[in-house]
Amino acid sequence: MNFIKKNLLVIIGVIIGAISGYLYWKYVGCLSGTCAITSKPTNSTLYGMLMGGLVFSLFPSSKKKKDINS
Repeated sequence: MNFIKKNLLVIIGVIIGAISGYLYWKYVGCLSGTCAITSKPTNSTLYGMLMGGLVFSLFPSSKKKKDINS
């Protein structure tokens, strides 16, 4: 449970990224099948998860700021 509290923003980013990646594949996608990321829903979803986790890990949580200032 402590792990989830520490990494809540990253977990939210992974979930949002997965949804975004899947929706990108569904509505934009790649018709020819030669695109490495968007040719399959699995690839697009995994890439979205990775990017979402990385982007949301850039934002510090309020608890981390409190601990540093104390």
